[in-house]
Amino acid sequence: MELFDNLWMGLGVAAQPMNLAYCFLGVFLGTLVGVLPGIGALAAISLLLPVTYHIPPTSAIIMLAGVYYGAQYGGSTAAILLNLPGTPSSAVTCLDGYPMAKNGRAGLALFVTTIASLVGAMAGLVLLVLFSPAIAELGLKFGPTEFFSMMLLGLVAASSMSGGSAAKGLATVVLGLLLGTIGTDVNSGTARYAFDISELQDGINLVALAMGLFGVAEVVRSINSADTHKQPSKVPMRAMVPTRQEFGATIKPMLRGSALGSALGALPGVGPSIAAFMAYAIEKRVAKDPGRFGQGAIEGISAPESANNASAQTAFVPSLSLGIPGDAVMAVMLGALIIHGIAPGPMLISQQPELFWGLVASFLIGNVMLVILNLPTIGLWVALLRIPFAWMYPAILVFVALGVYSVNSNPFDIYMVAALGVLGYALMVLRFEPAPLLLGYILGPMLEENLRRGLLLSRGDPSIFIERPISATLLAMTALLLAWTAWGALRKRLGGSRPQDAAEGPA
Repeated sequence: MELFDNLWMGLGVAAQPMNLAYCFLGVFLGTLVGVLPGIGALAAISLLLPVTYHIPPTSAIIMLAGVYYGAQYGGSTAAILLNLPGTPSSAVTCLDGYPMAKNGRAGLALFVTTIASLVGAMAGLVLLVLFSPAIAELGLKFGPTEFFSMMLLGLVAASSMSGGSAAKGLATVVLGLLLGTIGTDVNSGTARYAFDISELQDGINLVALAMGLFGVAEVVRSINSADTHKQPSKVPMRAMVPTRQEFGATIKPMLRGSALGSALGALPGVGPSIAAFMAYAIEKRVAKDPGRFGQGAIEGISAPESANNASAQTAFVPSLSLGIPGDAVMAVMLGALIIHGIAPGPMLISQQPELFWGLVASFLIGNVMLVILNLPTIGLWVALLRIPFAWMYPAILVFVALGVYSVNSNPFDIYMVAALGVLGYALMVLRFEPAPLLLGYILGPMLEENLRRGLLLSRGDPSIFIERPISATLLAMTALLLAWTAWGALRKRLGGSRPQDAAEGPA
């Protein structure tokens, strides 16, 4: 009964006209910055931070939270239509969303994305309401060894997303890890692989990496492609709604993605990107025909989209209840609370119940607003594909350059995105999937940092990673996944060689 009383109180707070207005403003701006490639939720929230000085703290955090999870909705739109991930977590959506758009199923892809996002957000919200104390307690059990093992599992799982061989997937992940080492070492303070270029001492810009690998590379590939001169026909409303078979195929992936994203989002430092990548990898593993993935499989959209939206909701658990920001966006949000004299931590729920439960209730209202905003505009977004490619691709390059430049106001980032576009095109020609590279880059610095912390705690003894139960379990899962991948590749090779051997036998 106390839980229902708290929720009712939170709905009363969230339903106040001022809070409703700020919630709508947040989700609208979040959708907008998600659609526009390169800007991202962090830049938008940072720009809105001065506005929060002049409004109540509850309204401020409701607005900033709306920008955060609204960007998860909008980030998939450019990923599906233009192969431009609006957010790092929506890079996975490019893998099957963009092929669906090229096959004339962009409306269906956007519809499924919206529904999967809502399902994932609601699942994360339920978990946030029911199990916040338990989730916070579980998060406290994760130390450097557990985070290292979990990130290693995520990287190995990401390698299976490669449409080709598992070796190509692992090679792409390793390349991402190597790119992540560029910059100033956190422990020693020395520049690594910067080649005396001052701009590289802070590492490669994540926005430049994502835009180069996906956006610029796709533009270069499509310039001389035969299908760039085809104009897609109008998409009727009926074509946007999935058939009974397609809807049935999305239910289990949405549930699995929601469960995975809810669990991973509650862990400090994990975030929506890892949840989306791992959800995609799981769906590809359990699928009867993994070859469909990367060609426009509807499961390849529903699972990661539900995962990253569920993760975006439960990411507030460690940030508010433990005072541990999971990423830079959450750090800015906690800064907004501290500005108002509110200290995040275990006492926040008891000391500021109206703020906490009002925020939780605003998630429900905000996600309903997002569905109302997104579903009617599907036809408008699909109409973008009717713009002649001769006009669209220069505009894409301009938006990419503006988005990358807006992060640091540094022209060097524009040169970097051009160079990374060449790398992305080379990977595309050689049939390497760029998405695992992006995850390797994101997790690389965190993986290295937690490895060093674990070894410092054990004074250099690596056995600490298998002595702790959670870490040992995650490493065992990683080993099983590697063995499963190797066995699948071996069986495929042996199966492919038998017909040839049989043909050569009689001769």
